[in-house]
Amino acid sequence: MSSMTLTYSGQLRTQGTHLASGNTVVTDAPVDNNGRGEAYSPTDLVCSALGSCMMTIMGIVAERNTIDLTGMSMDITKKMVADPRRISEIVLEVKMPARTFTHKEKALLENAARTCPVALSLHPDIKQTLTFHYV
Repeated sequence: MSSMTLTYSGQLRTQGTHLASGNTVVTDAPVDNNGRGEAYSPTDLVCSALGSCMMTIMGIVAERNTIDLTGMSMDITKKMVADPRRISEIVLEVKMPARTFTHKEKALLENAARTCPVALSLHPDIKQTLTFHYV
């Protein structure tokens, strides 16, 4: 049984629906690839999926170890190449909340991010550059 559906709306736009929740996601082709660029592109979603997966797995580890990650944020940069057009690198900069983390906590959280399911599912040719910024 499917867990999501996807509909092509025309003009290089799709709408996906998560069946359990009814939430929807719209994608547009980017302007540099004949699209309108009015929503996430499919490759943007790949990068966002990687970042949100990292944060989610970090959150699971944090809850198990009573570490407060409230306020953690991430900047994501997607780098594309041509021939064939594809993602070459995803740069993720994690900004940790303003608190003191022990070396053990840092190691747990950083390992959780690097080993999240999306990170392990992406092709090894896609470089994942992950940086943590602690205050």
